[in-house]
Amino acid sequence: MELSANALAVLHARYLLKDERGRVIESPREMFGRIARTIAAVEKRYPNGNAPCWEERFFQLLSTRRFLPNSPTIMNAGKPAGQLAACFVLPVDDSLTGIFETLKNAALILQSGGGTGFSFSRLRPRRDIVRSTGGIASGPVSFMKIYNSATDVIKQGGARRGANMGILRVDHPDIVEFIRIKRTAAELANFNISVAVTDRFMAELAADGTYELVNPRSGAVTGTARAREVFDEIVTSAWETGDPGVIFIDRINRANPTPQLGSFESTNPCGEQPLLPYEACVLGSLNLARYARDGALDYPALGDAVRTAVRFLDNTIDANSYPLPAIEAMHKGNRKIGLGVMGWADLLVLLGLPYNHPAAFALARTAMKFIRDTARQASAALAAERGPFPNFARSIYAAQELPPLRNATVTTIAPTGTLALIADCSSGIEPYFALAYKRLVLDRELTEVNRLFLRFAEERGFASPELLRAIERRGSLRGVRSIPTGVRRLFRTALEIPLEDHIEMQAAFQEYTDNAVSKTINLPHRATREDVARAYRLAYARGCKGVTVFRYGAKKGTLVKFADVD
Repeated sequence: MELSANALAVLHARYLLKDERGRVIESPREMFGRIARTIAAVEKRYPNGNAPCWEERFFQLLSTRRFLPNSPTIMNAGKPAGQLAACFVLPVDDSLTGIFETLKNAALILQSGGGTGFSFSRLRPRRDIVRSTGGIASGPVSFMKIYNSATDVIKQGGARRGANMGILRVDHPDIVEFIRIKRTAAELANFNISVAVTDRFMAELAADGTYELVNPRSGAVTGTARAREVFDEIVTSAWETGDPGVIFIDRINRANPTPQLGSFESTNPCGEQPLLPYEACVLGSLNLARYARDGALDYPALGDAVRTAVRFLDNTIDANSYPLPAIEAMHKGNRKIGLGVMGWADLLVLLGLPYNHPAAFALARTAMKFIRDTARQASAALAAERGPFPNFARSIYAAQELPPLRNATVTTIAPTGTLALIADCSSGIEPYFALAYKRLVLDRELTEVNRLFLRFAEERGFASPELLRAIERRGSLRGVRSIPTGVRRLFRTALEIPLEDHIEMQAAFQEYTDNAVSKTINLPHRATREDVARAYRLAYARGCKGVTVFRYGAKKGTLVKFADVD
């Protein structure tokens, strides 16, 4: 099936079915068949469903790696209790019972391979009164540490590390403690954390003003904070560790398709999927590099794939075995799917476009608009065939008298880490982090060399062992004078791209994405705190729903290291 050695290694480690002794008992072809068969079987539940036809179409899409669903679907499809969704958000209520009930539910999700997001903003602040005992509260951060410890002992079936998102509103009285927590290296290793930043906060930041801190238990104002001082704390922590990110919570809620059902408080662990409490989402990604044809994007072929992928993801909702009845009710009520892309950097190389060229930004908008519009048309066709999502009458679409949709959302840009390894393509919408490096997947060290660059080097006659060693040392082509300038521009890596261009690419995709966009603003080690601050401000100004900044070599840890990168 033309799978790379690294793809085979990942499939054997994480995805292929194993017997009781841990021995692999299926081939990659059989794995794709298992997934296609399980998801196509849903067709039997609907009038005029044609399971054999769709099984074949799903298999062709999957086995050619033109599209892959989120990891839980690949791992669990066809298993007796197959949990197929990647993204969940659970509410954390302000009571000991509520806190630990959520922890129990999170354990079930993590064990099944899902990732969980939490907002701890409902919890009363540290030193607040606990009337039932006469004691004082320990605050949100203390309970996050308990959740983190529990995640340590949950192995997600041995196939994935536990992943959580922890969010606190910027107007919570404990916000500074939250912002600083990951400056201690050992703290919250199983959490990404983000500050839920409000429009009011950003306005006060621009005006160098103050804003109110509010006790969520009582609704009482407990004091004020200077926006610039809190922002500086966010910047310092992010500069040192990569955390926290920020989500622009008011902007996210303005895009809520079902506001009558509640407000967004949190996202999934990588930030691309805002969800209501107890809501879930199934994701999948199209490998755009597979749709390059004669120096352009093959829109007819891409459109066919989008329509098939939307049906696949909608079927996945019905094929899923849910860890909690409340999650099943919410997911089947809104039927959210998140179709995204990977292989973006590869596509640009195949089209001869540098990642941060204006034409690349324009293509991002054009391609994502096409995907979103085609996906909505496919969702509308499914609604005509099967009925709209049950909460449609309470959605913004009904209020605007728009045609019924099968799915409350259809597009999301996920990071696609190991999916990209299976597909042998670049991750999500990221530029190449490096052209040659080693990375850890679970406990396996995999060596990766950019196959498109190798092809370019061989076709143009400058490939050599010395060049490969230089790239492994540097990670990029910077300073390698034997490489033509045009090639160096085409293969520019993440740390060579200005932060403004990283954000412009994220904003381009966000413009036509229902949910949000997972994108890391990678900065070189020499980047300053002001660079980080500029990234946050610019992301807000450009319409992003959130942003994560990571300075190379920050003490949180770096996936790969190079001798010559500063």
